[in-house]
Amino acid sequence: MTDILAVADHRRGELRDVSYELVTAARQLADNTGGSLNVAAISGSVDEFAEKLNIKGVDKIHTVDYGEEFNHDVYVQALTQLYEAIAPQYVLTPNSVNGLDYAPAVANKLDLPIVTDTVTLETDGDTLLATREMYGGKVETTTEIKGDAVVTVRGAEWSPAKGTGDADVQAFDVEIDDDAIRSTVTGFEDVGEGDVDITEADVLVSVGRGIEEEENLLDLIFDLADALDATVSSSRPIVDNGWLSQSRQVGQSGKVVTPDIYIAIGISGAVQHVAGMKGSDTIVAINTDPNAPIMDIADYAIVDDLFDVVPQLIKEFQ
Repeated sequence: MTDILAVADHRRGELRDVSYELVTAARQLADNTGGSLNVAAISGSVDEFAEKLNIKGVDKIHTVDYGEEFNHDVYVQALTQLYEAIAPQYVLTPNSVNGLDYAPAVANKLDLPIVTDTVTLETDGDTLLATREMYGGKVETTTEIKGDAVVTVRGAEWSPAKGTGDADVQAFDVEIDDDAIRSTVTGFEDVGEGDVDITEADVLVSVGRGIEEEENLLDLIFDLADALDATVSSSRPIVDNGWLSQSRQVGQSGKVVTPDIYIAIGISGAVQHVAGMKGSDTIVAINTDPNAPIMDIADYAIVDDLFDVVPQLIKEFQ
């Protein structure tokens, strides 16, 4: 039996969606190994986090009540001590800004191998098979690891765990060396004026090179977004042209989004873009090419000229 330790992700007092996705990935791995799933909530409102993380599949929740926000040195010390106390074979963290901050340091501290940005996890006996994507998603590679390991998990690859659980919640008495804490969070700076966080949007109207001109973007796409009370995002060519800011780009070189509805307008569906939005609940594609890759993952496809379709949608929803 092999136990798993998954580390929840939070920011500004809220658990991030990837925490629930991580539970799903870790539970599947625990089922394969016959072990139990331990979840760690470190810093912040840990009791509140524990209540939200007490979902189906979680066996134990370990809370570390130290500090309010993420701190690299606190996480490294806490996870090192948790690892020694729980003795899990695999430590799973989100492949997030925070996860990629502390996971390598934890692996180094514990002298463990680390695999980052995994999209599937399987086991073959006592061997972990961790799959990653390379070359813009065109190639998949599988790393085989025997023994303990630290693994970061890409967001939006697993569905979020749901359902009420019956986990054993335990406060973990960590010993933090304050002299080893070399940084502190002094505050947060929001994105620039006029920009938005597309990762928090429920509905995204996303545009690609098929829009042809910046004027069309302003006249059509933003009008449709207003009619739907949606947020505008884009594929990389629109950002490269300078028509939208980097903060609105979806894809491997942009942001991973998981809205309720994703409307892809004039987007062909290159693998780099699809990697950033395939976790959307409902995908609607508007494209003149019925064989465009985006059509393969769309729940609803409109094969027509966007310049004919979008004005009709605007009229309908207004």
